[in-house]
Amino acid sequence: MEQWIKLISEVGFPIIVTLYLLHRIEAKLEAVIQSIHGLSEKVR
Repeated sequence: MEQWIKLISEVGFPIIVTLYLLHRIEAKLEAVIQSIHGLSEKVR
């Protein structure tokens, strides 16, 4: 049982932080993609 707690504390926290950061980056990338599409429409 103690090994599981150690494993979760060592691996679980970085996984949660990584998933959170990926979620934030995904939203910002979507905004950039929309801006690029809008820019290409304005250029035409």
